[in-house]
Amino acid sequence: MAHHTASINPPSVANTWLIGGRSYDLSKAGMIMGIVNVTPDSFSDGGNFQNADAAAEHALHLESEGAAIIDFGGESTRPGAATVSIEAELMRVLPPIERFAALRAEKTLISVDTSKPEVASAALASGADIINDVTGFSDPSMRAIAAGSTCGLVLMHMLGNPRNMQAKPQYDSVLEEVMSYWKQQLDLCENDGIAAERIVLDPGIGFGKSLAHNLELLQSLPEMQRCGRPLLMGVSRKSFIASLVDKEDISHREWPTVALSAYLRQQGAAILRVHDPGTNLQAMRMSEAILFG
Repeated sequence: MAHHTASINPPSVANTWLIGGRSYDLSKAGMIMGIVNVTPDSFSDGGNFQNADAAAEHALHLESEGAAIIDFGGESTRPGAATVSIEAELMRVLPPIERFAALRAEKTLISVDTSKPEVASAALASGADIINDVTGFSDPSMRAIAAGSTCGLVLMHMLGNPRNMQAKPQYDSVLEEVMSYWKQQLDLCENDGIAAERIVLDPGIGFGKSLAHNLELLQSLPEMQRCGRPLLMGVSRKSFIASLVDKEDISHREWPTVALSAYLRQQGAAILRVHDPGTNLQAMRMSEAILFG
């Protein structure tokens, strides 16, 4: 008896991302999201790009390296990070977003990495195209802002908050809980008038996950795709890499990140959030050449 596996959504839906009314086809060419941390305390490059000119200049460099999206963040989400006031976060992210928006290539997208509705709203008004919310649009006010715009959304899973997420993360099944959370949040967004086509999903590697949890999620991308939306993965330079390669120095995390980029694209991830776009884009495109010809 012949049988076939049916996906939740048609492949065309799972491989496209609607941003600003434009549909991006991710089926054979994924996207690199470059990271600009406008913070004094981010784990990898905290303090490097606090000045608005330096941050905008770094964004232009990431763009020249092949980043299709530049993600600006004004509040560190590393484990144990302190909260930042709305005013301080606005002062950090708006000037570089405005400068980069004026200088970027027409095709390059701007993302704001924030969980504050006020910051998301102001960033959209300043030129941002995407809201990247580590709290998964749990705040109804954030969903209202998203519903009132045409921006793209990155919906991430996190256990707890950055202050406590790495204390002792526990799950019955990390994969099932992440996917169940995604479905719940997708339903909330849909109920608030946000089309699923505007949303990509991020399992939140390192956000309330042990090494074993991270590895289980990295092994489970084909299952995650059952949620019917493109997957964004953020693994760049994260601490779990150090424990696996037995090298604490952050400089030793770059090539393992590139290896992960090739693997993640092969397993179905469509957007990779990285600090170093050039090498990771090459890894992504090499995997695509083998996969798609």
